[in-house]
Amino acid sequence: MAVPKGKVSRQRRDKRRSSTWKLAVPGIVKCPSCGEFCMPHRACKSCGKYNGRQVITVEESK
Repeated sequence: MAVPKGKVSRQRRDKRRSSTWKLAVPGIVKCPSCGEFCMPHRACKSCGKYNGRQVITVEESK
């Protein structure tokens, strides 16, 4: 039966675990119609277009 040779400190344990749980940065692209940054394969929140078509209506801010 396997037995640990010595106590692993909290710092050493957490250092080992930290590399596994990193979050990936989401890919952000520029909207071809308005130039705002938005998520790929989703309708643009500023102009409401997706794939060259008007999908949602967006009210202009004052």
